[in-house]
Amino acid sequence: MDLLSNSADIVFAGNELWRIIVLITVLALSFFFGKISKFTLTRLESKLEASNRKLAAVAARAASISVTFLFFSFGLTIAFSFLNIPDGFESLLNTVLELLIILAIGHFFYRQVDVIDQWLKRFSSDESINIDDMLIPIVGKSIRVAVVILIMLQAAQSLSDQPITSILAGIGIGGLALGLAAQDTIRNFFGSLMIFADKPFNVGELINLEDKLGTVLEVGVRTTRIKTLDGHILTIPNGNLANMTIHNIGKRPFIRRVFDLNITYDTPPEKVEKAVEIVKDILNDHEGMDPELPPRVYFDNMNSDSLNLKIFYWFHPPDFWAYMDFTEMVNSQIFSRFNEEGIDFAFPTQTIHLAGDKKRPLNVGVNNHGKTESENEKK
Repeated sequence: MDLLSNSADIVFAGNELWRIIVLITVLALSFFFGKISKFTLTRLESKLEASNRKLAAVAARAASISVTFLFFSFGLTIAFSFLNIPDGFESLLNTVLELLIILAIGHFFYRQVDVIDQWLKRFSSDESINIDDMLIPIVGKSIRVAVVILIMLQAAQSLSDQPITSILAGIGIGGLALGLAAQDTIRNFFGSLMIFADKPFNVGELINLEDKLGTVLEVGVRTTRIKTLDGHILTIPNGNLANMTIHNIGKRPFIRRVFDLNITYDTPPEKVEKAVEIVKDILNDHEGMDPELPPRVYFDNMNSDSLNLKIFYWFHPPDFWAYMDFTEMVNSQIFSRFNEEGIDFAFPTQTIHLAGDKKRPLNVGVNNHGKTESENEKK
Protein backbone atom coordinates (compact mmCIF):
# COMPACT_ATOMS: atom_id res chain seq x y z
CA MET A 1 0.00 0.00 0.00
CA ASP A 2 2.82 2.38 0.82
CA LEU A 3 4.37 1.67 -2.56
CA LEU A 4 1.12 2.42 -4.37
CA SER A 5 0.63 5.59 -2.34
CA ASN A 6 4.13 6.79 -3.10
CA SER A 7 3.66 6.00 -6.78
CA ALA A 8 0.42 7.99 -6.84
CA ASP A 9 2.13 10.93 -5.17
CA ILE A 10 4.94 10.81 -7.71
CA VAL A 11 2.48 10.71 -10.60
CA PHE A 12 0.47 13.61 -9.12
CA ALA A 13 3.61 15.64 -8.55
CA GLY A 14 4.73 14.88 -12.08
CA ASN A 15 1.39 15.99 -13.52
CA GLU A 16 1.46 19.24 -11.53
CA LEU A 17 5.03 19.94 -12.60
CA TRP A 18 4.02 19.32 -16.21
CA ARG A 19 1.09 21.75 -15.86
CA ILE A 20 3.32 24.44 -14.37
CA ILE A 21 5.83 23.97 -17.21
CA VAL A 22 3.00 24.28 -19.74
CA LEU A 23 1.72 27.43 -17.97
CA ILE A 24 5.15 29.06 -18.03
CA THR A 25 5.69 28.01 -21.65
CA VAL A 26 2.32 29.40 -22.80
CA LEU A 27 2.93 32.68 -20.96
CA ALA A 28 6.41 32.99 -22.44
CA LEU A 29 5.12 32.23 -25.95
CA SER A 30 2.24 34.70 -25.65
CA PHE A 31 4.61 37.42 -24.43
CA PHE A 32 7.10 36.53 -27.17
CA PHE A 33 4.49 36.60 -29.95
CA GLY A 34 3.12 39.86 -28.55
CA LYS A 35 6.57 41.49 -28.75
CA ILE A 36 7.17 40.05 -32.24
CA SER A 37 3.80 41.39 -33.39
CA LYS A 38 4.56 44.82 -31.92
CA PHE A 39 7.96 44.89 -33.65
CA THR A 40 6.41 43.80 -36.96
CA LEU A 41 3.64 46.39 -36.76
CA THR A 42 6.15 49.13 -35.91
CA ARG A 43 8.26 48.25 -38.96
CA LEU A 44 5.10 48.08 -41.07
CA GLU A 45 4.07 51.53 -39.87
CA SER A 46 7.36 53.01 -41.10
CA LYS A 47 6.94 51.43 -44.53
CA LEU A 48 3.34 52.61 -44.79
CA GLU A 49 4.38 56.15 -43.81
CA ALA A 50 7.07 56.10 -46.49
CA SER A 51 4.53 55.01 -49.10
CA ASN A 52 2.16 57.81 -47.95
CA ARG A 53 -0.52 55.36 -46.75
CA LYS A 54 -1.25 57.33 -43.61
CA LEU A 55 -4.53 55.65 -42.71
CA ALA A 56 -2.99 52.18 -42.70
CA ALA A 57 0.05 53.52 -40.86
CA VAL A 58 -2.14 54.91 -38.07
CA ALA A 59 -3.95 51.55 -37.83
CA ALA A 60 -0.62 49.73 -37.53
CA ARG A 61 0.65 52.14 -34.87
CA ALA A 62 -2.58 51.86 -32.85
CA ALA A 63 -2.47 48.07 -33.04
CA SER A 64 1.20 47.97 -31.98
CA ILE A 65 0.33 49.79 -28.75
CA SER A 66 -2.24 47.20 -27.60
CA VAL A 67 -1.14 43.96 -29.28
CA THR A 68 1.26 42.85 -26.50
CA PHE A 69 -1.42 43.25 -23.82
CA LEU A 70 -3.91 41.41 -26.05
CA PHE A 71 -1.63 38.41 -26.65
CA PHE A 72 -0.66 38.24 -22.98
CA SER A 73 -4.30 38.28 -21.80
CA PHE A 74 -5.29 35.40 -24.07
CA GLY A 75 -2.10 33.53 -23.23
CA LEU A 76 -2.77 33.91 -19.53
CA THR A 77 -6.29 32.54 -19.96
CA ILE A 78 -5.06 29.55 -21.93
CA ALA A 79 -2.19 28.93 -19.50
CA PHE A 80 -4.42 28.80 -16.41
CA SER A 81 -6.75 26.33 -18.13
CA PHE A 82 -4.01 23.68 -17.75
CA LEU A 83 -3.96 24.05 -13.94
CA ASN A 84 -6.20 22.31 -11.45
CA ILE A 85 -7.80 25.25 -9.65
CA PRO A 86 -9.63 24.58 -6.38
CA ASP A 87 -13.39 25.02 -6.63
CA GLY A 88 -13.35 27.97 -4.24
CA PHE A 89 -10.97 29.96 -6.45
CA GLU A 90 -11.98 28.79 -9.91
CA SER A 91 -14.95 31.14 -10.22
CA LEU A 92 -12.92 34.11 -8.98
CA LEU A 93 -10.02 33.32 -11.30
CA ASN A 94 -12.31 32.92 -14.32
CA THR A 95 -13.93 36.27 -13.56
CA VAL A 96 -10.53 37.99 -13.27
CA LEU A 97 -9.33 36.43 -16.53
CA GLU A 98 -12.57 37.41 -18.28
CA LEU A 99 -12.17 41.00 -17.07
CA LEU A 100 -8.59 41.00 -18.32
CA ILE A 101 -9.68 39.89 -21.78
CA ILE A 102 -12.46 42.51 -21.83
CA LEU A 103 -9.91 45.22 -20.96
CA ALA A 104 -7.46 43.97 -23.60
CA ILE A 105 -10.06 43.90 -26.38
CA GLY A 106 -11.49 47.24 -25.22
CA HIS A 107 -8.03 48.83 -25.21
CA PHE A 108 -7.43 47.52 -28.75
CA PHE A 109 -10.63 49.12 -30.08
CA TYR A 110 -10.03 52.28 -28.04
CA ARG A 111 -6.67 52.76 -29.78
CA GLN A 112 -8.21 52.06 -33.19
CA VAL A 113 -10.33 55.23 -32.84
CA ASP A 114 -7.14 57.01 -33.99
CA VAL A 115 -7.88 55.57 -37.43
CA ILE A 116 -11.26 57.34 -37.48
CA ASP A 117 -9.56 60.60 -36.44
CA GLN A 118 -7.07 60.26 -39.29
CA TRP A 119 -9.83 59.38 -41.73
CA LEU A 120 -11.80 62.52 -40.79
CA LYS A 121 -8.65 64.66 -41.06
CA ARG A 122 -8.08 63.35 -44.57
CA PHE A 123 -11.60 64.37 -45.55
CA SER A 124 -11.28 67.77 -43.89
CA SER A 125 -8.17 68.51 -45.97
CA ASP A 126 -10.19 67.86 -49.15
CA GLU A 127 -11.64 71.22 -50.22
CA SER A 128 -14.46 69.50 -52.12
CA ILE A 129 -15.80 67.98 -48.89
CA ASN A 130 -17.08 70.30 -46.19
CA ILE A 131 -16.12 68.75 -42.84
CA ASP A 132 -15.66 71.20 -40.02
CA ASP A 133 -12.37 70.90 -38.12
CA MET A 134 -14.36 71.03 -34.87
CA LEU A 135 -16.06 67.76 -35.87
CA ILE A 136 -12.84 65.74 -35.70
CA PRO A 137 -12.01 65.96 -31.97
CA ILE A 138 -15.67 65.78 -30.93
CA VAL A 139 -16.37 62.64 -32.98
CA GLY A 140 -13.16 60.98 -31.79
CA LYS A 141 -13.81 61.75 -28.13
CA SER A 142 -17.45 60.68 -28.39
CA ILE A 143 -16.47 57.31 -29.85
CA ARG A 144 -13.82 56.84 -27.16
CA VAL A 145 -16.40 57.59 -24.47
CA ALA A 146 -18.78 55.08 -26.08
CA VAL A 147 -16.03 52.42 -26.12
CA VAL A 148 -15.26 53.04 -22.44
CA ILE A 149 -18.97 52.78 -21.55
CA LEU A 150 -19.29 49.50 -23.45
CA ILE A 151 -16.22 48.14 -21.66
CA MET A 152 -17.70 49.11 -18.29
CA LEU A 153 -21.07 47.53 -19.15
CA GLN A 154 -19.40 44.33 -20.30
CA ALA A 155 -17.28 44.25 -17.14
CA ALA A 156 -20.36 44.86 -14.98
CA GLN A 157 -22.17 42.02 -16.74
CA SER A 158 -19.21 39.72 -16.11
CA LEU A 159 -19.06 40.61 -12.42
CA SER A 160 -22.80 40.43 -11.74
CA ASP A 161 -23.89 37.63 -14.13
CA GLN A 162 -26.87 39.84 -14.98
CA PRO A 163 -28.10 40.71 -18.50
CA ILE A 164 -27.16 44.13 -19.84
CA THR A 165 -30.81 45.24 -19.82
CA SER A 166 -30.96 44.82 -16.04
CA ILE A 167 -27.70 46.71 -15.65
CA LEU A 168 -29.01 49.55 -17.83
CA ALA A 169 -32.17 49.71 -15.73
CA GLY A 170 -30.08 50.07 -12.59
CA ILE A 171 -27.97 52.75 -14.22
CA GLY A 172 -31.16 54.60 -15.19
CA ILE A 173 -32.31 54.70 -11.58
CA GLY A 174 -28.98 56.05 -10.42
CA GLY A 175 -28.71 58.33 -13.42
CA LEU A 176 -30.97 60.96 -11.87
CA ALA A 177 -28.70 61.43 -8.87
CA LEU A 178 -25.64 61.41 -11.13
CA GLY A 179 -27.24 63.99 -13.40
CA LEU A 180 -27.95 66.32 -10.49
CA ALA A 181 -24.36 65.97 -9.31
CA ALA A 182 -22.96 66.59 -12.80
CA GLN A 183 -25.06 69.58 -13.87
CA ASP A 184 -22.04 71.61 -14.95
CA THR A 185 -20.67 68.74 -17.05
CA ILE A 186 -24.05 68.27 -18.77
CA ARG A 187 -24.34 72.03 -19.29
CA ASN A 188 -20.90 72.15 -20.89
CA PHE A 189 -21.74 69.16 -23.10
CA PHE A 190 -24.87 70.85 -24.44
CA GLY A 191 -22.83 74.05 -24.80
CA SER A 192 -20.46 72.19 -27.11
CA LEU A 193 -23.44 70.96 -29.14
CA MET A 194 -24.66 74.56 -29.48
CA ILE A 195 -21.22 75.72 -30.60
CA PHE A 196 -21.03 72.92 -33.13
CA ALA A 197 -24.53 73.71 -34.43
CA ASP A 198 -24.10 77.51 -34.65
CA LYS A 199 -20.42 77.40 -35.74
CA PRO A 200 -19.44 80.85 -34.47
CA PHE A 201 -15.81 79.90 -35.18
CA ASN A 202 -13.64 77.06 -36.42
CA VAL A 203 -10.40 75.55 -35.19
CA GLY A 204 -7.44 77.72 -36.19
CA GLU A 205 -9.43 80.95 -36.50
CA LEU A 206 -8.59 84.15 -34.63
CA ILE A 207 -11.36 85.34 -32.30
CA ASN A 208 -11.88 88.17 -29.82
CA LEU A 209 -13.52 86.88 -26.68
CA GLU A 210 -14.32 89.61 -24.14
CA ASP A 211 -11.12 91.54 -24.97
CA LYS A 212 -9.08 88.33 -25.13
CA LEU A 213 -7.61 87.87 -28.60
CA GLY A 214 -6.46 84.37 -29.51
CA THR A 215 -6.50 81.40 -31.87
CA VAL A 216 -8.86 78.47 -31.32
CA LEU A 217 -6.77 75.33 -30.68
CA GLU A 218 -9.43 72.74 -29.90
CA VAL A 219 -13.14 72.44 -29.24
CA GLY A 220 -13.73 69.56 -26.86
CA VAL A 221 -16.79 67.91 -25.41
CA ARG A 222 -16.53 69.96 -22.20
CA THR A 223 -14.12 72.86 -22.83
CA THR A 224 -12.57 74.94 -25.60
CA ARG A 225 -8.87 75.83 -25.61
CA ILE A 226 -7.69 79.18 -27.01
CA LYS A 227 -4.10 80.35 -27.41
CA THR A 228 -3.80 84.10 -26.84
CA LEU A 229 -1.34 86.31 -28.71
CA ASP A 230 0.91 86.46 -25.64
CA GLY A 231 1.16 82.64 -25.62
CA HIS A 232 -1.23 81.84 -22.78
CA ILE A 233 -3.66 78.91 -23.11
CA LEU A 234 -7.22 79.71 -22.08
CA THR A 235 -9.51 76.80 -21.20
CA ILE A 236 -13.13 77.94 -21.25
CA PRO A 237 -16.13 75.74 -20.34
CA ASN A 238 -18.38 75.40 -23.36
CA GLY A 239 -21.44 76.22 -21.25
CA ASN A 240 -19.99 79.67 -20.58
CA LEU A 241 -18.61 80.09 -24.09
CA ALA A 242 -22.02 79.48 -25.68
CA ASN A 243 -23.38 82.56 -23.84
CA MET A 244 -20.48 84.90 -24.65
CA THR A 245 -20.27 87.51 -27.41
CA ILE A 246 -17.68 86.20 -29.88
CA HIS A 247 -15.98 88.38 -32.49
CA ASN A 248 -14.70 86.07 -35.23
CA ILE A 249 -11.74 87.96 -36.64
CA GLY A 250 -10.69 85.00 -38.76
CA LYS A 251 -13.85 85.22 -40.88
CA ARG A 252 -13.60 88.94 -41.68
CA PRO A 253 -13.11 89.59 -45.42
CA PHE A 254 -10.82 92.58 -44.88
CA ILE A 255 -9.10 94.76 -42.28
CA ARG A 256 -10.36 98.34 -42.11
CA ARG A 257 -8.29 101.23 -40.82
CA VAL A 258 -9.78 104.59 -39.82
CA PHE A 259 -7.45 107.30 -38.55
CA ASP A 260 -7.07 111.08 -38.29
CA LEU A 261 -4.30 113.42 -39.45
CA ASN A 262 -4.10 116.77 -37.63
CA ILE A 263 -2.38 119.72 -39.30
CA THR A 264 -1.85 123.21 -37.92
CA TYR A 265 -4.33 126.09 -38.29
CA ASP A 266 -1.78 128.29 -40.07
CA THR A 267 -1.72 125.86 -43.01
CA PRO A 268 -2.91 127.71 -46.17
CA PRO A 269 -6.02 126.34 -47.92
CA GLU A 270 -3.97 125.22 -50.92
CA LYS A 271 -1.68 123.25 -48.63
CA VAL A 272 -4.70 121.59 -47.01
CA GLU A 273 -5.86 120.51 -50.47
CA LYS A 274 -2.32 119.32 -51.19
CA ALA A 275 -2.33 117.23 -47.99
CA VAL A 276 -5.56 115.51 -49.09
CA GLU A 277 -4.07 114.85 -52.54
CA ILE A 278 -0.88 113.36 -51.04
CA VAL A 279 -2.80 110.86 -48.91
CA LYS A 280 -5.04 109.94 -51.85
CA ASP A 281 -1.98 109.41 -54.05
CA ILE A 282 -0.32 107.14 -51.45
CA LEU A 283 -3.46 105.01 -51.15
CA ASN A 284 -4.35 105.01 -54.85
CA ASP A 285 -4.48 101.40 -56.17
CA HIS A 286 -2.63 100.30 -53.08
CA GLU A 287 -1.62 96.76 -52.25
CA GLY A 288 -4.61 94.77 -51.01
CA MET A 289 -7.22 97.19 -52.38
CA ASP A 290 -10.64 95.92 -53.41
CA PRO A 291 -12.13 98.01 -56.27
CA GLU A 292 -15.48 97.92 -54.47
CA LEU A 293 -13.93 99.53 -51.38
CA PRO A 294 -11.61 102.31 -52.55
CA PRO A 295 -9.81 104.45 -49.95
CA ARG A 296 -11.52 107.63 -48.73
CA VAL A 297 -9.82 110.87 -47.62
CA TYR A 298 -11.70 113.95 -46.36
CA PHE A 299 -10.96 117.32 -44.78
CA ASP A 300 -13.76 116.68 -42.34
CA ASN A 301 -13.37 118.88 -39.29
CA MET A 302 -11.84 121.98 -37.69
CA ASN A 303 -10.84 120.99 -34.19
CA SER A 304 -10.13 123.42 -31.37
CA ASP A 305 -6.40 123.16 -32.01
CA SER A 306 -6.01 121.61 -35.49
CA LEU A 307 -7.44 120.97 -38.93
CA ASN A 308 -8.50 117.36 -39.26
CA LEU A 309 -8.14 114.93 -42.18
CA LYS A 310 -10.16 111.68 -41.91
CA ILE A 311 -8.75 108.64 -43.74
CA PHE A 312 -10.41 105.29 -44.45
CA TYR A 313 -8.91 102.32 -46.25
CA TRP A 314 -9.53 98.56 -46.45
CA PHE A 315 -6.86 95.88 -46.74
CA HIS A 316 -7.44 92.51 -48.47
CA PRO A 317 -6.95 89.68 -47.62
CA PRO A 318 -7.16 90.02 -43.81
CA ASP A 319 -3.55 89.00 -43.14
CA PHE A 320 -2.75 90.95 -39.98
CA TRP A 321 1.05 91.05 -40.36
CA ALA A 322 0.86 92.00 -44.05
CA TYR A 323 -1.59 94.72 -43.02
CA MET A 324 0.89 95.99 -40.40
CA ASP A 325 3.69 96.15 -43.00
CA PHE A 326 1.43 98.14 -45.30
CA THR A 327 0.39 100.45 -42.44
CA GLU A 328 4.03 101.19 -41.67
CA MET A 329 4.65 102.05 -45.32
CA VAL A 330 1.64 104.39 -45.41
CA ASN A 331 2.71 106.20 -42.24
CA SER A 332 6.30 106.61 -43.49
CA GLN A 333 5.14 107.98 -46.85
CA ILE A 334 2.75 110.49 -45.22
CA PHE A 335 5.42 111.68 -42.79
CA SER A 336 8.05 112.07 -45.52
CA ARG A 337 5.87 113.81 -48.13
CA PHE A 338 4.24 116.18 -45.65
CA ASN A 339 7.72 117.32 -44.57
CA GLU A 340 8.73 117.84 -48.19
CA GLU A 341 5.67 120.05 -48.77
CA GLY A 342 6.13 121.98 -45.53
CA ILE A 343 2.86 120.77 -44.04
CA ASP A 344 3.15 120.74 -40.25
CA PHE A 345 1.44 118.24 -38.00
CA ALA A 346 -0.55 119.75 -35.17
CA PHE A 347 -0.41 118.76 -31.55
CA PRO A 348 -2.47 119.99 -28.58
CA THR A 349 -1.19 123.37 -27.25
CA GLN A 350 -2.10 125.74 -24.42
CA THR A 351 -1.39 129.48 -23.97
CA ILE A 352 -0.63 130.62 -20.40
CA HIS A 353 -0.82 134.36 -19.47
CA LEU A 354 1.23 135.44 -16.46
CA ALA A 355 0.15 138.30 -14.15
CA GLY A 356 2.36 141.36 -14.45
CA ASP A 357 3.42 140.55 -18.01
CA LYS A 358 3.29 143.96 -19.80
CA LYS A 359 3.20 142.28 -23.22
CA ARG A 360 0.16 140.24 -22.22
CA PRO A 361 -1.81 142.30 -19.63
CA LEU A 362 -4.59 140.60 -17.71
CA ASN A 363 -7.87 142.61 -17.77
CA VAL A 364 -10.07 140.00 -16.14
CA GLY A 365 -12.22 141.63 -13.44
CA VAL A 366 -11.13 145.23 -14.34
CA ASN A 367 -13.66 147.87 -15.49
CA ASN A 368 -13.13 150.54 -18.10
CA HIS A 369 -11.70 153.01 -15.55
CA GLY A 370 -8.94 150.68 -14.46
CA LYS A 371 -10.54 149.87 -11.10
CA THR A 372 -11.55 146.43 -9.94
CA GLU A 373 -15.16 145.61 -9.25
CA SER A 374 -14.40 145.16 -5.55
CA GLU A 375 -13.13 148.80 -5.33
CA ASN A 376 -16.31 150.08 -6.98
CA GLU A 377 -18.39 148.13 -4.48
CA LYS A 378 -16.55 149.79 -1.52
CA LYS A 379 -17.45 153.20 -2.91
